[in-house]
Amino acid sequence: MDYENLKERTKKFGLDIISLVEELPKDHVAKVLSTQLLRSGTSVGANYRAACRSKSTADFISKLGTVEEEADESAFWLEMLVGAGKLGHRDAAPLLKESGELTAIVVASINTARKSQGRK
Repeated sequence: MDYENLKERTKKFGLDIISLVEELPKDHVAKVLSTQLLRSGTSVGANYRAACRSKSTADFISKLGTVEEEADESAFWLEMLVGAGKLGHRDAAPLLKESGELTAIVVASINTARKSQGRK
């Protein structure tokens, strides 16, 4: 997958998170969890864009590490919403799948970048 495709994919992930959050209940627990999800889910794309503008391989790896953390954190908040009964598993499944795939792609990219630096 090239940079532009992944930029679009991470942006779509953020937009899908926004759409989901808009549909969640408005009680206190759902608001707290959805705010966390909104922050992590939308930052995946923003941080990936920052990684694409990195000034060195080390900077690229560091910024991709943030993307990895945010994608994984998004999965956590989705799981919390499901566990708290605020979101059905069926509704969460596509975003859980996408967050897992994005995390895997980013981890592979980090490993490739490290190999190009001569590190493991």
